[in-house]
Amino acid sequence: MRAVGVVTRGTTNPNRLRRMDRWIAATHGVELRRAADPLAVDLGYGAAPWTAVELLGRLRRVRPDAEVVGVEIDPERVAAALPYAREGLGFVRGGFEVPLPGGRRPVLIRAANVLRQYAEGDVPAVWARLMARLAPGGLLVEGTCDEIGRRHVWVALGPEGPRTVTFATRLGSLERPSDLAERLPKALIHRNVPGEPVHAFLTAFDRAWAAASPLSALGARQRWIAAVRALRAEGWPVTDGPGRWRQGEVTVAWEALRPGPASSA
Repeated sequence: MRAVGVVTRGTTNPNRLRRMDRWIAATHGVELRRAADPLAVDLGYGAAPWTAVELLGRLRRVRPDAEVVGVEIDPERVAAALPYAREGLGFVRGGFEVPLPGGRRPVLIRAANVLRQYAEGDVPAVWARLMARLAPGGLLVEGTCDEIGRRHVWVALGPEGPRTVTFATRLGSLERPSDLAERLPKALIHRNVPGEPVHAFLTAFDRAWAAASPLSALGARQRWIAAVRALRAEGWPVTDGPGRWRQGEVTVAWEALRPGPASSA
């Protein structure tokens, strides 16, 4: 079968996806523990296999027999990763078709920094293809982060479609929440303009952040928590709670940020 997709830049760094991994382990841990086949896919892991190695370690804290398969479209990257393969960790060549031995269906597909170079109009078909590969109760996590993982935004999708959008950051490096706009995933990044829901959300977040500035003396974490509480009070459908907010995260229902009618996403 021909690999579906194009070769990415391949940029990767150790611990780059730590925020996404921790969120997955915390919020998808129940499904992972219940899964008959606790298999996860690191799609488009890049020029080095660090993110796949780290994903396995983090998932095994939740499910000791979890497995990870790194999938890369570039055969040279697969060859370079093979020396790192071990029990529970493998690497194969492939793309959005997610070729797995024996027709296995993963309980998790993580696709980080993969769709940045694609057109916005390509996103729905890619999402649909990946969601179709999930096992029952499975999760697709697709998003973008900076080079060292300080700022990250991702969409979580089940077999039925998009569920939530999560914004995660190192709070000590943040001037205002809208700084995360440059890391919006492809489905949203071109929609950060007046009249679009994601722009309205980030504008409201900046406003709440400014209003919480007196709490800066107590630290950026307390200011972030107060700003998220204000967003929820305004009616934004925040789906998580203070335990995640303290990590510099906030998760919002997809429907509240869904692009306007002009988008095919």
